[in-house]
Amino acid sequence: MAFVLSNLASGISLGMVFFLIGAGFSIVLGLMGIVNLAHGALYMVGAYVGWTIAVQLKMDFWLAVFVGGIAGALVGLLIERLFLRRLYKQPNEQVLLTFGFVYILSNLVIWIWRGHRRLQFTAPYLYGPIEIGGISFAKDRLVIIAVGVILAIALWYFENKTRTGAIVRAGMDNKEMTMALGINLERVFTFVFALAAFIAGAAGVIGAQLLGAYSWMGTDILLYALIVVVVGGLGSVQGSLLGGLVIGIVDTFGKALFPQFAMSTIYVAMIVVLLAKPSGFLGRKI
Repeated sequence: MAFVLSNLASGISLGMVFFLIGAGFSIVLGLMGIVNLAHGALYMVGAYVGWTIAVQLKMDFWLAVFVGGIAGALVGLLIERLFLRRLYKQPNEQVLLTFGFVYILSNLVIWIWRGHRRLQFTAPYLYGPIEIGGISFAKDRLVIIAVGVILAIALWYFENKTRTGAIVRAGMDNKEMTMALGINLERVFTFVFALAAFIAGAAGVIGAQLLGAYSWMGTDILLYALIVVVVGGLGSVQGSLLGGLVIGIVDTFGKALFPQFAMSTIYVAMIVVLLAKPSGFLGRKI
């Protein structure tokens, strides 16, 4: 039982990191139709900026999360305003451009931080285990789960209970009709892209508690984000949450039970979901 619960907690915490990176990617693709392959690189930028704040400057970890999010948002806004805005409804060009930014940002990280891998870091008071019901759990993993739950509730509230969220949903369903009602979707697009980039940057710092930071992580985490979107369904925050949890749990138990097949378990899970429901668990029809 201890083995199951311990790995379940690890899988859920890892799944929450996947949710954090997958949610923004899914919303941007669902609303704006932009295939932003640089989303994982924004995660990487946030992780390194957060490492600088929390480890080098020895400042508060949650300040590092916020500053990492701001760094991701600023870089994301620069990409959207200067480049992607000219490439709406041009998916091939978007893929080439944003994948190019993966290399650009990776090389900037190598230039600024010398490309050395940074070990996992967190707040000093989050180091070590905490015992619940006679079973030890890592404090930082429980905090990641809590942050993921809070963000999922906040995004659900934003999407379903606010005017901007209603505009986002309307834009996903019918962009032309939404614009015909006099709504400035361009401004909404910019806000959503910045929000997704902020979440990606903050997720880089939160995820660094488990994965650390390294210069090629932009492509690694992007792969997980794509799988989460495919499994959970495009354009759905709830789908990204469900997809992230499924992939995180499958990945953790796969590595624990079948280490020789560790790299293939998440792909098997994705194939099974696609065979059962090609649109993903909670995919929107857009």
